[in-house]
Amino acid sequence: MSEPSLTPSVTPSLTSTEITTQPDCWRRAAKAAASAAGLPRPGERVAVTGCGTSWFMAQAYAALREASGQGETDAFAASEFPVSRTYDRLVVITRSGTTTEVLDLIEEVRERWEVFALTGDPASPVVRAADEAAVLDWADEKSVVQTRFATTALAYLRAGLEAGGPLPAGVKPVAEAAADAETALAEPLPPAADASEQWTFLGGGWAYGLAQEAALKMREAAGAWTEAYPAMEYRHGPIAITGPGRTAWLLGPAPAGLEADVARTGGTLVADGARLDPMADLIRAQRLAVAVAEAKDLNPDTPRSLTRSVILNP
Repeated sequence: MSEPSLTPSVTPSLTSTEITTQPDCWRRAAKAAASAAGLPRPGERVAVTGCGTSWFMAQAYAALREASGQGETDAFAASEFPVSRTYDRLVVITRSGTTTEVLDLIEEVRERWEVFALTGDPASPVVRAADEAAVLDWADEKSVVQTRFATTALAYLRAGLEAGGPLPAGVKPVAEAAADAETALAEPLPPAADASEQWTFLGGGWAYGLAQEAALKMREAAGAWTEAYPAMEYRHGPIAITGPGRTAWLLGPAPAGLEADVARTGGTLVADGARLDPMADLIRAQRLAVAVAEAKDLNPDTPRSLTRSVILNP
């Protein structure tokens, strides 16, 4: 039986509409970060935290900051944060600003460390709890599924790194990433998109967090079978899942020999790391998630069992 064609719906979902606004959101974030207070300073020991999508953005930023030589940077899920460690600053990413684990963590460490929060809601508790906050309310979303807020928060933090010194080799300024994002929105999805039954997303360095997020978007919006791994770890076991009708999607540069290894499995490799910024390539994965959801007659705006914020009962 052939797979359903992944054609756009007649009435665009909230998610698909929000996806298209990302290039402008990133440019606005870069301008806002240029005069921001509270961003990590070069040399500080920094921890970055969040939950779900925000945790994956934290992973990407932490790897990028450390690779930039601006200071030791760790990323943890808020629920698994090692509070016995010592940091100069805690960076919190939380769209709603109401997530229980995040607020509990801030309460526990705020007397010891500076706390900087990025959120989408100026009235949220996290704005009051943090020492400084960047309110990206113009990037907030109506959809339960996060797309533009997460990448805009990362663009804001990337722009802060640009102001602190040179970026690692091969990492583009936010302005160039935004231009790549426009390309990612304009081009058709890779041909394998409407034929695959399974996707494995890969990324090295800071792109690994983005690969994790790409897989999460597919699971959330479309209930799809997706996995994510560091690019070099893929051949240490996970490659066994790839085969005919399945796709390995690489965000960022390809390790030597990966293309040939995927070809031997009979699977498809999507790899545009030499052309697209990994954050822009994530947009294509977001688009794919919406397309797969709609092909299954699912609403990508309201995924099964998910809510906008996880607020735990005391």
